[in-house]
Amino acid sequence: MAKGLGSESIITSPTFTVSRIYKCRDGLSLHHYDFYRLHEGGMVGRELDEVMQDTKAVVAVEWGDVVSDVIPAEHIEVSIERSIKGEDIRKITANYPDKFNYIFEAIV
Repeated sequence: MAKGLGSESIITSPTFTVSRIYKCRDGLSLHHYDFYRLHEGGMVGRELDEVMQDTKAVVAVEWGDVVSDVIPAEHIEVSIERSIKGEDIRKITANYPDKFNYIFEAIV
């Protein structure tokens, strides 16, 4: 996502810091959250809710069930799973409303 948004940053998981922000092209910013270690959203969930109001922010959330109450109804959900046990092969599935078709049409 960061590369597609024009970020030149080295991307790392925010597992222990909960969030990272990357500057991207056209004044956009990528806000990457990882709620793996949290059991509730709390203050970070409120911050996430505010960030989602920013029209220049692209938000990526890992383990979003912790903050599902602030994730908009219309969002893109990407699932990544191993397709064959023991091999380094992944199956990627995206579920999204029709209004986001243009994003996936550009990929194909």
